[in-house]
Amino acid sequence: MKRLDRKLKSILSGQGSPADFVIADAKDGDMGFALAAPGPDGNGNFRNLNEYLAQARAIVDQDMIDICLLSASNLERMCKDGVFANSDVTMAVRSNDSSDIWNNRNARYLDEPSLPHRAVDLARAKALGCNLSLYSMTFMGTSIDDLRTLKAFHDFRADALNTGMAYFLEVFNPNIKNTRSTRETGAFVNDCITRSVAPLMREERPRFLKIAYNGSDSLRELVNYDDQIVVGVLGGSSGTTLDTLTLLKNSADCGAWVALFGRKINLSESPLDTVRLMRAVVDGEVTPMDGVHEYHRALTDQGISPYRPLADDAVLTDKVLIEEA
Repeated sequence: MKRLDRKLKSILSGQGSPADFVIADAKDGDMGFALAAPGPDGNGNFRNLNEYLAQARAIVDQDMIDICLLSASNLERMCKDGVFANSDVTMAVRSNDSSDIWNNRNARYLDEPSLPHRAVDLARAKALGCNLSLYSMTFMGTSIDDLRTLKAFHDFRADALNTGMAYFLEVFNPNIKNTRSTRETGAFVNDCITRSVAPLMREERPRFLKIAYNGSDSLRELVNYDDQIVVGVLGGSSGTTLDTLTLLKNSADCGAWVALFGRKINLSESPLDTVRLMRAVVDGEVTPMDGVHEYHRALTDQGISPYRPLADDAVLTDKVLIEEA
């Protein structure tokens, strides 16, 4: 059993402790942001794929995360390099890319309702030793769009069962702007999730969920609904270091057991220190604010120039977190 399996077993038995909190690094950004996924290089260009994967290897070697999520092509490269050969980190593959994550430059995909799309061959990923995939859905609240989304989810589950591939389920907030408040959006997404998993027997169900943080009330509502559904929170945009650590702390306090942060790790000045302090916050060793100060001390010690001064990095910029502060 990998560390992830041991943690999920403990959580589902009702015996979970802070040490069982699951942290994932996402290096599947090339399926959403394409060439821009590795992030800026500081010289007006983007880092290249080798740099992106070097960061992923370093984080796996650090051994503080539990899951490394990758696109299929990145998974293949990492496997061929033997990155996971003796690691307790679980590799996972993004199995689909609905159109609401298509962040191509000079395109308008994000202005249109999300469409399901899947190109990854699960059998090929399974042959590399990958036993976990991510499937994402986005509900719009309109029958024609959501029926299409649910039909694609049905087809994926059949493929996953046939392949023997477990999955975790990501449910995004609607990608088209609407008049719902944060609380209303949370209630809408919670209902979409519970309706989607209600027809599924155990072998069809996701191992855990990945959702946006729509406030503490919404998260607690979903966590309390079914103790056999492990809820995780996605990171969203990069934000400040205080955003990252506060989101993590608030989510854990509400009963979430998983944090799946991509840009918040990848776009930080020191991804290894970001992961280290995420773990320290979850373990109760530091508060989010103390973590920000520790992060800047680590940057100074390594001679790394911060993107923003400490005073600016120690403020919340995320709308939902500000509302709850």
